[in-house]
Amino acid sequence: MPLADLDLARLRDTLALAQQAVGLSDPNPRVGCVIGAADGRVLGSGFTQQAGGPHAEVVALQAARAAGHELRGATAWVSLEPCAHHGRTPPCCEALAAAGIARVVAAVGDPNPRVAGQGFARLRAAGIAVELAPPDSDAAVAARELNIGFFARMTRGRPWVRLKIAASLDGRTALANGASQWITGEAARADGHAWRRRAGAVLTGVGTVRDDDPRLDVRLVPSARQPLRVVADSRLRTPPAARILAPPGAVLVVHAADAGGAAATTATAATAATAAAAAAADATDAAVAASAAIAATAAFSADAADAAVAARAAALQARGAALCRLPAPGGLVDLAALLDELARREVNELHVEAGRTLNGALLRAGLVDELLVYVAPLLIGAGRDLAALGPFDALADALRWRFVDVACVGDDLRLRARRPGER
Repeated sequence: MPLADLDLARLRDTLALAQQAVGLSDPNPRVGCVIGAADGRVLGSGFTQQAGGPHAEVVALQAARAAGHELRGATAWVSLEPCAHHGRTPPCCEALAAAGIARVVAAVGDPNPRVAGQGFARLRAAGIAVELAPPDSDAAVAARELNIGFFARMTRGRPWVRLKIAASLDGRTALANGASQWITGEAARADGHAWRRRAGAVLTGVGTVRDDDPRLDVRLVPSARQPLRVVADSRLRTPPAARILAPPGAVLVVHAADAGGAAATTATAATAATAAAAAAADATDAAVAASAAIAATAAFSADAADAAVAARAAALQARGAALCRLPAPGGLVDLAALLDELARREVNELHVEAGRTLNGALLRAGLVDELLVYVAPLLIGAGRDLAALGPFDALADALRWRFVDVACVGDDLRLRARRPGER
């Protein structure tokens, strides 16, 4: 049965409230709730607070009680199905039932397997009428879009990956000499920080860290929390003095090098070198002696390399960075495994600000869900391109995207594109 006009209006109100949870509620979804009387009066409203804090339904109930309102027989409009499990907080469906709420109207169901219809079932079991917006309705579409990362993590086990690029009209992200500050204007840079605020983590590569020394925190817009900053650094080459390692916020350096067991490695290498030298002394064949000398040199070289990696790891940890080893063939970081690891760390949206190498690797692997491109009205000529792709032999091989939004931000243009098939 179609929802009444009042229900649709109140669901729009819940979505506006849920917007206020951006940069606050992660890793929990952004949810808004309105409690209303039968005559349409709003009794209380709220949105989800920081993880471990009250959810939107509880905030709205508290606001209504603080105003002295009677809640029995009231309706609760929510932008997402009320939770049914004990996590950091008790189940919201229990709080609604205990308050005497008679009816719940939701924009969309919760994709979390721990909820996924169980919230609605428990509400109905408590005698509460439940209505859900049609899945193709404006309310349902907007509710999923607002929590696109949460839905991605719950349904596919990976974050929603948004690749941000600032480029000139001719597709350059920097001059030939590497200068890039600033291609876009102040408004575009502030808008970029607003997109950072949405993310649970911001990813860059070690090349960008070494070349540009970015901070990659949220500064140009207010934010109650800082996203995790992640550096893909196969060989642990991040300088300990890099600004990305400075507070506020946590830092994760993902690498492929073996940074552990340096002492054991040193002992093994020394033993191998001693044995090789002894073999050379006893050998009468010159070729055997030469091979032994090469083996000794290789052992000491491996020892020195391992010790250097361990020292770099220790220096980064001393700056407060956490390390995570995810090697792939070829000595690089396994990017698919990195996304899995970030999902395990409850990252819903991953915001990428990197250089052409990491951008190209993510795009070629099909790991990018959305492009966020700021285009400045500049022509740079020779310079850095935005991603290491191709060359392709035919246009049919090109990576195809579709535009979902185009907007002017100050003097610049903001383009958002998604892969065909993505909403």
